[in-house]
Amino acid sequence: MINVIQTPFAPEAIGPYSQAILAGDTLYISGQIPYNPETMTLVSDDIQEQTQRCLENLKAIVEAAGLTLNQVVKVGIFITNMDDFPLINEVYGTYFHEHQPARSTVEVSRLPRDVKIEIEAIAKC
Repeated sequence: MINVIQTPFAPEAIGPYSQAILAGDTLYISGQIPYNPETMTLVSDDIQEQTQRCLENLKAIVEAAGLTLNQVVKVGIFITNMDDFPLINEVYGTYFHEHQPARSTVEVSRLPRDVKIEIEAIAKC
């Protein structure tokens, strides 16, 4: 069974995709950019504030599916500057400190709306 997961506590999709799809016992969460879900505007130019907003958006979607961050098994992080990696890790570690999912971090040339970071994830029920 496939279910679309949608919450007002994360930014609405800016294209033809869902915030997340629950397929069987696996939740696939679309990349989250650092937009405030209430205003649909960028939270800040600061990489740590952008990271925190992405993770808050991701957390809201996970919770809308009835799960917790402890059920996240894989995270993908896309950043525009690898020099930001240590600053991102500082924030990331406050969300995933005891439970540490598998993760990839990739530097890319550009992200939607010219943000500095985008985070996607997969969780298991």
